[in-house]
Amino acid sequence: MVIFDSSMKKVKIIECPRDAMQGIKSHFIATEDKANYINALLRVGFDTIDFGSFVSPKAIPQMRDTAAVLSQLDLSSTKSKLLAIIANVRGANDAAQFEEIDYLGYPFSISENFQMRNTHKTIAESIETLDEILNIANKTNKEVVAYLSMGFGNPYGDPWNVEIVGEWTEKLSSMGVKILSLSDTIGSSTPEVIDYLFSNLIPAYSQIEFGAHLHTTPNSWKEKVDAAYKAGCHRFDGAIMGFGGCPMAKDDLTGNMPTEKMLSYFTEQKVETGIKPMSFESAYNVAMNVFS
Repeated sequence: MVIFDSSMKKVKIIECPRDAMQGIKSHFIATEDKANYINALLRVGFDTIDFGSFVSPKAIPQMRDTAAVLSQLDLSSTKSKLLAIIANVRGANDAAQFEEIDYLGYPFSISENFQMRNTHKTIAESIETLDEILNIANKTNKEVVAYLSMGFGNPYGDPWNVEIVGEWTEKLSSMGVKILSLSDTIGSSTPEVIDYLFSNLIPAYSQIEFGAHLHTTPNSWKEKVDAAYKAGCHRFDGAIMGFGGCPMAKDDLTGNMPTEKMLSYFTEQKVETGIKPMSFESAYNVAMNVFS
């Protein structure tokens, strides 16, 4: 048993099996297999599990059984919260019906081109949608996690700099967003940009909980996590073995941040993650079967 020193620093780890699964096009992962895997993750001690999405089955066919998966989850002895991704008001209403879901995740892009690719909306339309989603969340006792897609730059030639990210942070904060995850959708972030953004934004918006949803190549994970953590970020998204990435971003997927690598980094830094190592190992083994 690990006894944590109460003076230890803490981070929240958000495990993203939804992100890991959604890009798999070769076959449909059986509902029972998804539920079995997520149940294994629920025993690990993650702060949140990004477990599914209520989006068009045409857009993301792999996630069409999210409601069925939810009905097979054992939430009786977990402290982990559940997050579902939504892309529009219909999805928010669908997800909000389920008491078990704590968070509605909404991808909001500051790249006009990517917003159109991802949700078929302009940024102006996306703001209206977010406003409606925040209303639904308030009425149904949910919290919205906004993902600032292309938060670290974009390949589409749209304008990008820290001031633009700051302006959108200001806008979303004024609308009532309290958790903002900066998403490195295509893995293009550098430690310098990560440090620059978090070290500027975190002190300026103390009312917002900033997260890092970083995609990475196998060689650049550590410098990215290190930059975000040292710049004051305490909320990190990951996926076991780095599976997945955004199917709406570009064709050759840059992987998710590998959770096991992040955990080794935080252990090295003497940072508390709340993760139970034996349960993590069990979930890791289940992942190897699900994704093989």
